[in-house]
Amino acid sequence: MSHPDRSLSSRELLKRIGLNEASANNLLKDKPLDELLHELDGDLGTVLLERYAALNINHAFQPDELVCWKPGLRNRRAPTYGTPAVVLEVLDPPIHDGEQESGSTYFRAPLGLVIGLLWNRDPHCGDFVAFHVDGRRFEPWRGLSTRP
Repeated sequence: MSHPDRSLSSRELLKRIGLNEASANNLLKDKPLDELLHELDGDLGTVLLERYAALNINHAFQPDELVCWKPGLRNRRAPTYGTPAVVLEVLDPPIHDGEQESGSTYFRAPLGLVIGLLWNRDPHCGDFVAFHVDGRRFEPWRGLSTRP
């Protein structure tokens, strides 16, 4: 019994995973560092130390609490800045991301929070989804924010 050809064009495959011309996600281009520093209004050393200090501010989260990214510490596509997520579970001890590539930003990341949010992309836009995240990168959500 023969099976129909189920191969996808590269365009259709990219569309299915959320990468298409309408929602361009240029994953291979880096923003020039001098442009980034201009936007940050500071020198690279100061910005690095500020981000490191922010990463090390710990919050004792509880299930049913709303959280959001700390400024400048977002390392995942969802949730976006200024969008709340609800804490579903606090993992103690955290589990470590199983990423095998040491050059990845997720390599051995301590995933101490399970958060829930509304998915904002098709398909399944509006569905409630859960993610394991590094809780050090989150802070309590204080309502609408003008942060990045």
